[in-house]
Amino acid sequence: MIECPQCRCTLGGAGQACAGCGFVAPMIDGFRVWAPELARSASGAFFDPAGFDTLAALEDANFWFQARNELILWALERYFDAPRRYAEIGCGTGYVLAAVERKLAGSELLGSELFVQGLSFAARRCRHAELVQMDARSMPYRAHFDAMGIFDVLEHIEEDREVLAQIARALVPGGGLLITVPQHAWLWSAVDEAACHVRRYTAAEIEGKVRAAGFEILRSTSFVSLLLPAMYASRWLARKPAAADAGAGAELKINPVLNRLFRRVMALEFAMIRRGADFPLGGSRLIVARRDDR
Repeated sequence: MIECPQCRCTLGGAGQACAGCGFVAPMIDGFRVWAPELARSASGAFFDPAGFDTLAALEDANFWFQARNELILWALERYFDAPRRYAEIGCGTGYVLAAVERKLAGSELLGSELFVQGLSFAARRCRHAELVQMDARSMPYRAHFDAMGIFDVLEHIEEDREVLAQIARALVPGGGLLITVPQHAWLWSAVDEAACHVRRYTAAEIEGKVRAAGFEILRSTSFVSLLLPAMYASRWLARKPAAADAGAGAELKINPVLNRLFRRVMALEFAMIRRGADFPLGGSRLIVARRDDR
């Protein structure tokens, strides 16, 4: 079901005017826009849109993005099989969504992003998914998706509880949710500030917020765990003023030899997670949950 994001009246279709308040979701740069007042938000509000260029150039070859995709695709298949309708909130350049699209060839897919600029990058990677601009704090969907993903997005939003509540509304009863977030406040550095993060989570914090939104947690584990000492050293160096000036993309630019080594370490870690290992510490956390309708 699609609703008006302003007054919550049911809409007959995405392009139809709301009978209650007259709202119409316009098209901007070829994309349906559900929050037009935020479509071109200023730099520093949630994210710097200039960063999409850097991400698009570095994601394909970076060990962390490769390993995270592998983990997400495994969790999606392991816990939710092949959802008929799937949505990714904050799809950015479409790196994850394009991989999901290849995995779920027969499913109806949607990718949302606050910034229209990001959707233009996602459109180059995604051939079949519908791409829309949307404020995750006010989604126009109710009981619509079988599964949803939100990957390294919640840490950008002060109202993360509201986002999780909106996801619960958008899922069908028993629908599935995949989340990744950065972890451990003691890893905070200039990299987080440049990326417009508002927090790094503890396991207890993110798990508590997910449960409070009406979800049952099926799996919760840290990842980037075996590389945590190297990550801590990198973040310690990033506290220096010179590192802060390098921008959010600095941490993604890795020596090719180290990148290959780190990829192998992450492959070992992923094999352990597949076999049931749950790491207590790690740079990031994966949460797999299901809407609890008991």
